[in-house]
Amino acid sequence: MRRITTTPRPDWQAKVEALGLAWHTAGEEPYWNEAAYYSFSADEIGEIEAATAELYRLFVAAGDHIVGNDLFDRFALPAWTTPLIRRAWEDEPPALNHGRFDLGYDGEGPPKLFEFNCDTPTALLEASVVQWAWKDEAHPGADQFNSLHERLVARWREIALRLPSDRVHFAHLSEASGEDAVTTAYLADTAREAGLTALPALIEDIGWDGLGRRFVDMDGAPITTLCKLYPWEWLVHDGFAQFIPEAPTLWIEPIWKMIWSNKAILPILWELFPGHPNLLAAHRTPQTLTYAKKPLLAREGANVRLLRDGATLASTGGDYGDEGYVYQALYDLPDFGPDSGGVYPVIGSWVVDGAPAGMGIREDGLITGNTARFTPHIII
Repeated sequence: MRRITTTPRPDWQAKVEALGLAWHTAGEEPYWNEAAYYSFSADEIGEIEAATAELYRLFVAAGDHIVGNDLFDRFALPAWTTPLIRRAWEDEPPALNHGRFDLGYDGEGPPKLFEFNCDTPTALLEASVVQWAWKDEAHPGADQFNSLHERLVARWREIALRLPSDRVHFAHLSEASGEDAVTTAYLADTAREAGLTALPALIEDIGWDGLGRRFVDMDGAPITTLCKLYPWEWLVHDGFAQFIPEAPTLWIEPIWKMIWSNKAILPILWELFPGHPNLLAAHRTPQTLTYAKKPLLAREGANVRLLRDGATLASTGGDYGDEGYVYQALYDLPDFGPDSGGVYPVIGSWVVDGAPAGMGIREDGLITGNTARFTPHIII
């Protein structure tokens, strides 16, 4: 695993925009960063891929354990969601079942799990088609751990006949950066390629038809299948949340993703698989003076605090934490020296329908936040 500085393509902005990545610059700094790339050996990629498959197995086992032993009280969820989660877990409704394992990896020890972003995972378009196009132009003789696009399209085709109709609404919350819009639009494109009709929507424009007892779009058309880039933990507290149990809407992703995307699952994984090489020790109370303190439901690195021997190394603010925290063993991210600009890489290893599908790398300080930049990779 090496980090190599290089010269960006002179027209890189136009090229990534042509692929749909309109959100490629954050302030004055590039979000899409092709001034460097990471080079991996085939053996290193094999190790990341094997760890990804293994972590997915662990999450399935943890889900069975949580549902089977009624451990929902550990997740700070509204009580009325419990039967919905249980039913969705047991019935296995159609789903992409995609997500991004965030991993620490240095090419020497085994990959270590930080968390699983599987409810509203972003950095998808850039990990899929954008970095592949960069590789084809900048390093045509190299390979890349990347089958994301093909697997997403194939998965839509697999579940198409199990959907209520061929019409799927794709919704996100309107926000200034455009990141959610980009990710949602890309998911819609993969559905269209699979032969489905993709309809755009904003979360705040979805209404409730009291007579028909169903959710509807701005035109009053029923929303039979909704692929949303909006967290379940927000959705279940919204004004229309009371209608979720009775609505005939098929949700992508299912409500059981609330337990996998909640960091309360990390201590449960450690209880079930103590000492597992791909896990970091995690508890609901601090066991040592060196740890990463993380809220159960935080996003984009908010309200995280890293401590070593009781001294704070880094911390972030935010609006999370009332729901509780987990305390995870501290992992030393690899440092690639002054050429890296003082940033550290986190591997985002993707699954689609539970199978390893590719990876993307984000660089930031010791805590990966919403200003982290995406840096592509190749396999030599």
